[in-house]
Amino acid sequence: MGTELLLGYTGIDLLRMAFAAMVAILFLQSGLDKAFNWKDNMDWLTGHFAKSPLKGTVPLLLPVITAVELCAGSCALIGAVQVALHGDLTLGAWGCALGALSITLLFFGQRVAKDYAGAASLVPYFLLCAGGMWVFMFT
Repeated sequence: MGTELLLGYTGIDLLRMAFAAMVAILFLQSGLDKAFNWKDNMDWLTGHFAKSPLKGTVPLLLPVITAVELCAGSCALIGAVQVALHGDLTLGAWGCALGALSITLLFFGQRVAKDYAGAASLVPYFLLCAGGMWVFMFT
């Protein structure tokens, strides 16, 4: 699929591994933080959404976003290893796609809560996931 550049990997292989590694770090850290600091996150989010239409949904939505983040990070991590060992793109693509879903859910929440700066800060992460989807699915 191209000229080997480094340790037998092509440029696109290296790019896929880099995207997958970034997505894995982002979502595993975020998901694990939510899991290990559940009460702090629940308290903060309950306050954050107290004056929004989502005020009563935090106990339902926090487990959902935590699960999506952990799935995204896990798929991306395994996907990076799969690219490195076998050239398999499946889980890396899923990691980036689930990451984009996670950021979209978070973006929605921030916009509904009228935290426009918080919503804007998510855009680079969405672009990371979208770029990863591109290199896994269309190159």
